[in-house]
Amino acid sequence: MTAFGSQSMALPLKRVIMRMPDRVMAGAEPHVWHYGEQFDPIRASEQHRVFADLVARSGADITWIRDGNDGLSDSIFTHDPSLVTDHGAVLLRMGKRLRMEEPDLHGDTYQQMGVPLLGRIEAPGTVEGGDCVWVDATTLAVGRGVRTNQAGIEQLAAILRPFGISVLGFDLPLWHGEEACLHLMSIISPLAEDLALVHMPLLPAAFYQLLKQRGIRLIAAPEQEFAASNGLNLNVLPTAPFEVIAVAGFDGTRAVMEAAGCTVTTFEADALCIACEGGPTCLTRPVWRQ
Repeated sequence: MTAFGSQSMALPLKRVIMRMPDRVMAGAEPHVWHYGEQFDPIRASEQHRVFADLVARSGADITWIRDGNDGLSDSIFTHDPSLVTDHGAVLLRMGKRLRMEEPDLHGDTYQQMGVPLLGRIEAPGTVEGGDCVWVDATTLAVGRGVRTNQAGIEQLAAILRPFGISVLGFDLPLWHGEEACLHLMSIISPLAEDLALVHMPLLPAAFYQLLKQRGIRLIAAPEQEFAASNGLNLNVLPTAPFEVIAVAGFDGTRAVMEAAGCTVTTFEADALCIACEGGPTCLTRPVWRQ
């Protein structure tokens, strides 16, 4: 049985890579990692355990990246260092310098899982998984910004082209500056194959037009909740079409999703997601959706 393949953002989640924060976040210095004042490593670990239980209860099998006191605090955000296709995985190259070692952790994990590697992004290219959004099974949108550059997009396109996958780059705004994290997935979260939650003011116009052309229905999250959460209200993880896990405390965003037919499960994540600029999607690297 094929145990990998993920050219969708919302099909049922069968297999996912995660990493426990207990040891890697224990000594993290907030000013170094650009974490907010709500960061608390003990509470972050507690909140992560609740989230992991929700993922497991959805039916997804979790593969844990080996634990270790390696100081790679952001490595719990496993969405970013690699990308999985129906043909194998691509190791990416991080735009945040402190995260440069993380793709090798993913490479080791894929080897253990039996997932083939198609290639990796090399210097000077950078691509982070949070900038990659599957529009459909043959179209990958990639945000071009402070974390992903044109050289990386061109390399990724060359790796995926033999498999009939088109890679399209879209410019992102600087927003809160070079140190802040604004990915393409900071402003769009697919909820089903033809439904996505978005923050309209930051959505690239050409990307918006592409989504409309493909018949994808867009629902807007409340702007005040986007501002209050630094965009984490928008970062939701589909475990199946119309079934999502979201950060608690943003009732307007939840109501918008429920009105569109979604079942929304939430968890407290102020010390983990809000403080560290990474939501439920960021905490997972889907390896198999079917």
